[in-house]
Amino acid sequence: MPTIFDAIEFATRAHAGQFRKGTRIPYIVHPLAVARILIEHDAPDNVVFAAVLHDVIEDTNATLAQVRAAFGDEVARLVQGMSEPNRQDTWENRKHHTLTFMETAPLNVLLIKVADQLDNIRSLRQDYAQQGEAIWQRFHRGREKQEWYYKRMFDVLHRRLASAQTIGLLQELEANVRAVFDETARH
Repeated sequence: MPTIFDAIEFATRAHAGQFRKGTRIPYIVHPLAVARILIEHDAPDNVVFAAVLHDVIEDTNATLAQVRAAFGDEVARLVQGMSEPNRQDTWENRKHHTLTFMETAPLNVLLIKVADQLDNIRSLRQDYAQQGEAIWQRFHRGREKQEWYYKRMFDVLHRRLASAQTIGLLQELEANVRAVFDETARH
């Protein structure tokens, strides 16, 4: 039976040498933060394992078959649900696909997605406080497109997850999205 430590080791090996976009922060910090958010909200083990692994298919040489062999079908399905199917497609097409998929995605994929978005927006908020408008230069699509995506994703997640179990996560995500995009628009 795999453990959280097995998932952490797998993801750490897969993300070795990678950094968060435009930073010196090792990439593995992000999936661990996503997992932490879910642990703090009492998510089931398979959801936490998938959170640790959520970017290995999309951003590394790891395969879905390797994830399935090490962690089972359910974790593999969750990781696949978090992965963009065609990284060669345009940013706009990939984000439209993700938004459309999240409209019908299983609850556990939505839980990982809200934690993923929350960690990403927290990082953006911190970086904005330190670097200001310069942070948008690290993205292929700048502030306007990032705002469009974060706000549309929040709308989908809010519509799909507005329950007692997830309301705290959604409120924190909304507060951070507003802080990054609404408050920073005034500067």
